[in-house]
Amino acid sequence: MAFLRRLMSNATLISTLVENAPKWQAQLQAKKNDLRGGSFRDASMGICALVAAADGSIDQAERMKVANLIAADQVLQNFPTDELRALFDDNCNRLTSDPAFGRAYVLQQIGKAAKKPTEANAVIQIGIMIGSADGTFDQAEIAAVREACQTLRLNPQDFGL
Repeated sequence: MAFLRRLMSNATLISTLVENAPKWQAQLQAKKNDLRGGSFRDASMGICALVAAADGSIDQAERMKVANLIAADQVLQNFPTDELRALFDDNCNRLTSDPAFGRAYVLQQIGKAAKKPTEANAVIQIGIMIGSADGTFDQAEIAAVREACQTLRLNPQDFGL
């Protein structure tokens, strides 16, 4: 019985996160001019890679899907697409070639936004949007975003996690 309640609770959480993605995209768009710094760029590419690698691997199709989402995001258009792609690919390569050190490196990149609340919140919102872009947001992706919240000293509950 407890398992079923937890399963239903997780389904509700995931549904809520997927439904909130458009609202968060609008919030990010409104703050676009505040999200131009290198710390935001590095942190956002870090969380994109962390979420993509949440299930333990990043196949080429998944890399392309995330890269296309990055290129289409209006907030991330503050930065050259080739630069974002290079950062994302570097983070993915680090995560796949040496998962422990790669994870530490990527969390360090995410942590660059910790001193700027607007950037830190935006990084988490981007992570949730990347995770829910396919209409699902699995437990491994949620755990990755929660870990990013810890790195940024944010409360995951503030984002419905």
